[in-house]
Amino acid sequence: MNTPYSAWNARAGRIDQAQFDEGLRQHMLRIYNYMGLGLVLTGLVAYIVGTTPALYVPIFGSPLKWVVMLAPLAFVFFFSFRLQAMSAATAQTVFWIFCGVMGLSLASIFLVFTGVSIARTFFITAAMFAAMSLYGYTTKRDLSRFGAFLFMGLIGIVIASLVNLFLGSSMMQFVISAAGVLVFTGLTAYDTQALKETYAEHYDSESKHKLAVFGALSLYLNFVNLFQMLLHFFGQREE
Repeated sequence: MNTPYSAWNARAGRIDQAQFDEGLRQHMLRIYNYMGLGLVLTGLVAYIVGTTPALYVPIFGSPLKWVVMLAPLAFVFFFSFRLQAMSAATAQTVFWIFCGVMGLSLASIFLVFTGVSIARTFFITAAMFAAMSLYGYTTKRDLSRFGAFLFMGLIGIVIASLVNLFLGSSMMQFVISAAGVLVFTGLTAYDTQALKETYAEHYDSESKHKLAVFGALSLYLNFVNLFQMLLHFFGQREE
C-alpha cells in the first residue's frame, strides 16, 4: 500500500539521485577542464621552445636533453607517491608544473615533424580520446577486469621505450607505437569509468579536489601518450 511516508521517501530518493548526478557531472567537468588547460599549457610551451632556436639548441643540442626527456616520468612517480600528503592547492600547482615540463619534452616533435602533420595527429587523437572516454563514462560493462592487462601493457611500453632511447630501432619503435595505441585507448575508457565510480565513495571536498587533479593527470597522460604513438603513424617528417 502506498503511504504518504513511502511517497515522500521515493521523492527524497529522486532528489538525492539528482543531486548525486549533478555532483558527478561537475566533478567530471572539473577533471576535463584541468586536463584541457594542461594540454593547452603543454602545447604552448612545446611550440614556443620547438620553434625558437635560442631555446631548443641549448636543450636538445646538449646532454640536457636526457634530463628534459626523463623529467616527466620522474614527475609522475613523485605525484603518485606524494599525492596523499599534498594539499589540493599544492597538487594543482605540481600538475601545472608537470604540464610545462612535458611541453619542454615534447618540443622536439617540432624539430622532427611538420606542423601540419602534428595538428592533424592532434585532432585524430582528440577524436579517439573523446570517443573512448565517452564509452568509459556511459558503458554498463565492468572494465576493471581489463585493468591488470592494461597495466602490464603500460609497464612493458615504458620499459621498451626507455631501452629504445639508447637503441634507436625504428622497427622496435613501430611495435611500441602499435601496442601503445591499443593500451592508451583502452586506458582512456578504463580510467574514465574508474574516476566516475570513485566519486561515489563520498570523499570530503578537499579529497575530491585532489581526486579531480589526479584524474586530470591520468587522462592527460593517456591523451599525450596516445598522441605520441599516433604521431609515428600520421606524422610527416621535415625534409
